[in-house]
Amino acid sequence: MKEKFVAYIKNLQNEITSALEEIDGKAKFQEDKWIRKEGGGGQTRVIKNGDVFEKGGVNISEVHGKLPESMQAYFGVKDADFFACGLSLVLHPKSPMVPTVHANWRYFEMYDAEGNIVDSWFGGGQDLTPYYLFEEDAKHFHQVCKTACDKHSPEFYDTYKKRCDEYFWNSHREEARGIGGLFFDYLKSSEALAKDDKNMAKDMSMEDWYNFVTEVGDSFLECYVPIVEKRKNLPYAEENRTWQEIRRGRYVEFNLVHDKGTLFGLKTNGRIESILMSLPPHVQWVYDHHPEVGSEEEQLVEVLRNPKEWV
Repeated sequence: MKEKFVAYIKNLQNEITSALEEIDGKAKFQEDKWIRKEGGGGQTRVIKNGDVFEKGGVNISEVHGKLPESMQAYFGVKDADFFACGLSLVLHPKSPMVPTVHANWRYFEMYDAEGNIVDSWFGGGQDLTPYYLFEEDAKHFHQVCKTACDKHSPEFYDTYKKRCDEYFWNSHREEARGIGGLFFDYLKSSEALAKDDKNMAKDMSMEDWYNFVTEVGDSFLECYVPIVEKRKNLPYAEENRTWQEIRRGRYVEFNLVHDKGTLFGLKTNGRIESILMSLPPHVQWVYDHHPEVGSEEEQLVEVLRNPKEWV
């Protein structure tokens, strides 16, 4: 399974970066291959200072070795080895009318002292963070997510949409990072699933989960590209850009305070440049900032405080 998923994310990285370069029309992804001294490595691709994308990264990694003690305690195991691979992307557009997007699809294996697999699972998802809310864009993004989910179970979209709203929640701000999408983790064969998921996914094998996760991965460009094309040439003023940078600050807060992927990368001696690739280049923290009453900015914040059902 791990060889199969590594081949998938390598191909998906090529597809996504090629499509994004075409949309931008100016900037190209710079590729940076790296090796992790404890085992494995990755391939980071970064785009910056483009006509559409101010900064973004589409990264793949394939790492293995001894699970650090801090992560052993987290997973409740002792003396375990691990293998983890995945594709992670974040795109920060220049225009505040174009939303930031994040996506990740990953596979994990854990081994005992004899090298036997004792646990394995898939995880991932994709979510949208707009600075100005266009409802038709939110509905489009969620509809594509739902269509991908519905091919595998009528319950997946509602479940993983709810988990996305719960996960990407800045609890210290009492608001969501964005308007959500999908978030799933610990997708295992049916007998190993958590109690809450056994009825919903009672017949799913690891092969079935592979098919589901790759279905979602394959839907990413359909989720995001039409939104970018529709909004990238809209006019905007300096105050719109200031609002974008203030909201980017909330994005940074989530990634550094709450995000499990960032934590895992830092705890396993991951490559710091790749881990922090998700952070935008220009951000503001304005003391005690509140959007003007009745403004578009306030309307966005209201939705972030009260996640909606988009489809």
